[in-house]
Amino acid sequence: MSTEVPVDTRKSLRDIAYDEIRGRIVNLVLAPGARLIERDLAAELNVSRIPLREALSLLQQDGLVVLVPRQGAIVSPFTVDDVRDLFDVRESLEVLAARLAAERADADSLNALSAQLETARAATALNDKPAIAAANARFHSMIVEMSANPLLESLLRPLEARVQWLFHLTKDRDPGQQCAEHEHLYAAIAERDPDRAAASAFSHVHSGREMSLHLASIWAERSIDPVEATKTRRRGRLRS
Repeated sequence: MSTEVPVDTRKSLRDIAYDEIRGRIVNLVLAPGARLIERDLAAELNVSRIPLREALSLLQQDGLVVLVPRQGAIVSPFTVDDVRDLFDVRESLEVLAARLAAERADADSLNALSAQLETARAATALNDKPAIAAANARFHSMIVEMSANPLLESLLRPLEARVQWLFHLTKDRDPGQQCAEHEHLYAAIAERDPDRAAASAFSHVHSGREMSLHLASIWAERSIDPVEATKTRRRGRLRS
């Protein structure tokens, strides 16, 4: 009798590995440039090498991991230029998403966005920084969904993990200010005012640029060779 793992089960194990490693990277538990050792990760996550490698391949597509053939993997070494490029894209595409959301949102999607805003408020009141970062990232992704533009969604989807990473990087930014900015953005969308929604979205994204670039300059790897980085078993953790 064959002992091959069923496809659905293998996919499930892949997804478990993907979600766990993605969470560690996005939450900054694994620092940019950290070595990802397959044997250790497989043991920690209780999965075999095959689904783990599939998960790492998906993370590479997300821009979170760099794979070196026949050597290993590292967490993508985000640079200041990477963060600047991310803001350039966000200041264009998220503004468009907000404009379209104001034009196309229905009652159900507005109710869902309002509920997400309440989730962010609750996390802010508790000063739960990981929950604040997750809630704010979800708020932005919901606006993209509300734009009802599949092409725009496909352009922004590969950036979603990096945006979430950015929210965690800037978790010390005044959460009350972020919440207030989200309330203004929600109001413009709910009132179906495309111009105000676009202006609010740009102002909100732009207001986080300088702090993010400053923090990125602290975290960023100025120069890293993935081939050299995967020659060592050293694993990077969250920096103090």
